[in-house]
Amino acid sequence: MTHDPMHGDEPLTDEAVVDATRDWLEKAVIGLNLCPFAKAVHVKRQIRYVVSQATDEEGLLQDLLHELQLLASADPGDIETTLLVHPYVLRDFLDYNDFLDLADAAVEELELEGVLQVASFHPDYQFADSEPDDMANFSNRSPFPTLHLLREDSVDKAVAAFPEADRIYETNIGTLRRLGPDGWKALWRK
Repeated sequence: MTHDPMHGDEPLTDEAVVDATRDWLEKAVIGLNLCPFAKAVHVKRQIRYVVSQATDEEGLLQDLLHELQLLASADPGDIETTLLVHPYVLRDFLDYNDFLDLADAAVEELELEGVLQVASFHPDYQFADSEPDDMANFSNRSPFPTLHLLREDSVDKAVAAFPEADRIYETNIGTLRRLGPDGWKALWRK
């Protein structure tokens, strides 16, 4: 079972969505060192959190286009990366996965290929050829469907500065499998 604050007692406000996403970032992504590059931008408060109110793919696409343009024109010192969280649309992982082609097309349409890229996180994330309960999937499981907008220059610099960056995925699988389902659930206990 994934961490899903939508089934908690708190109302689903933008603040609750951002708090749950930040909690996931701190406890899982940074806490388990799933992404060695996340801590610096988090500490420097260079992550933009945006909650989309979209209830259909067209609305989400408009929000995505807006956020891609905003990130491309922003100073990296102010906004290094954006988490576009969309709790009301694409809750089904297969639908979400299909939408990723539209996200890539949006980057292309704005002529931002090689400048920005979109990474994917979802409560039911599942890598191809993996079982739903494989702990490896949890490296990309967020509390809500989320499109992560990244600067390619920043990704390139981070990878160049991090020895064995190509082994991060393998390391994450080991970490998550050692943690197991009970360990994952324990991360979310208050």
